[in-house]
Amino acid sequence: MVYINTSPLQDHPSLIRDNLYLVDILVGRMVTQVPAFMNRDDMRSAGMLGLIDAANKFDASKNILFKTFAEYRIRGAILDEMRKLDWFSRSLREKQNKLSRTMIKLERKLGRTPEEEEMAREMEISLEEYQLILGEVGHLGCVSLNETLTDSGEGTSFIDSLADQRTDLTPAAQLENKELTKIMAGILQELSEKERLVISLYYYEELTQKEIADVLEVSEGRISQLHSQALLKLKTKVQIRLGGRE
Repeated sequence: MVYINTSPLQDHPSLIRDNLYLVDILVGRMVTQVPAFMNRDDMRSAGMLGLIDAANKFDASKNILFKTFAEYRIRGAILDEMRKLDWFSRSLREKQNKLSRTMIKLERKLGRTPEEEEMAREMEISLEEYQLILGEVGHLGCVSLNETLTDSGEGTSFIDSLADQRTDLTPAAQLENKELTKIMAGILQELSEKERLVISLYYYEELTQKEIADVLEVSEGRISQLHSQALLKLKTKVQIRLGGRE
């Protein structure tokens, strides 16, 4: 009797082998956003599971590149592992929520995006303390980007509006993504020049925060602050325009 191995790994060996480099690329980009106790090996193991999952579920008839599909799966697998480890503390989550509430309050009160000094004053802390909080919650950015933009927990996630548009969506979902992307394009123009540059270099040019710091000639810590504040502004504005609650 001949035993035939029909495991997913055997069914899609070339897809996995030819795209192993994606795991290392995404781990390299995300490593600065995870806690110290989650090392590269942990991330790579989770990413490998994501790549295998992508190979199992990939459907070439849907007119989407495997690379694009795999990147979503790998990133998602790493984020899922982060959630399992419960790496973000309650205190940091509370700080992030306070930042969001304050940003929404001042946005509505002023009719514009508040400056760092105005945020600090509203929170009754110094500018230095405000920037320190931005740095502390910086690693929560990758999680918040994958959360949905409504309180119901359903619908489009924030990262979908920054990433390449997928073609395997229903017509209604594609229309939602198109509208959200249009909203995002306008909101991006409301960020400061440095914030726009950080978002562009990080999400489109795929530079690390250290590389961006070298480009802008500021500290890596300052890039982390600008990145956190840019994401906070973007998410706040999207929530307001989509009718999200405080």
